[in-house]
Amino acid sequence: MYEVIGYVHTDLPEKFGVPRQAGLVKELTGVIDFLPKYRNPDAFAGIEGFSHIWVLWRFDVPDKYHATVHPPRLGGNTPAGVFATRSPFRPNPIGLSCVKLERVEYTDEGPKLYVSGVDMRDSTAVIDIKPYLSYTDAHPEAVDGFAEKCVDYGLSVDFPQELLLELPKDKREAAAGLLSQDPRPAYQDDESRLYGVSFAGHNIRFFVKGGVLTVTEVTPLPDK
Repeated sequence: MYEVIGYVHTDLPEKFGVPRQAGLVKELTGVIDFLPKYRNPDAFAGIEGFSHIWVLWRFDVPDKYHATVHPPRLGGNTPAGVFATRSPFRPNPIGLSCVKLERVEYTDEGPKLYVSGVDMRDSTAVIDIKPYLSYTDAHPEAVDGFAEKCVDYGLSVDFPQELLLELPKDKREAAAGLLSQDPRPAYQDDESRLYGVSFAGHNIRFFVKGGVLTVTEVTPLPDK
């Protein structure tokens, strides 16, 4: 049995819109805070020397296990074995993300890890941290199976300047990158449908037509 050691805070309060893999949107940032039991600075000695870390985390609402799933990037219609995918429909609700470690801050509330390239929603529970080791974790010769056809996938984003300015300056590039990954479920391709993704305290409304995502509205989210 594992213990939760902390939580990651991101600009994505909902599952909808979260990138399907870590590192796809390098501008998306997060901060990992730790529970009192795990705030001893000695536990983090030397971590600043690593450029990337592995984050093991827990799905908020575990999906029921299925032996076969339908990967979104294959159109949502082609079945694949769950262990050949990174689907959340797993025996155990554990996610694995490789993120860039931007910096470490030691505060009165314990160490805080500032990371980028996240694929986790806000307040996701973290169960472990491990350093990424390029000499053993990186395999340039690796074959990506059926996922290889998804490497270059992306939408063109039409984000009108007057709407982009509604977002904080340091969140604009991340917002465009997030939208380019197409937050829509794979089975939804209605070009007349409006979607909304929550990001950085705002609701971004958009539609997709002919491979172009067009933003139509940016409004502040109501205060909790």
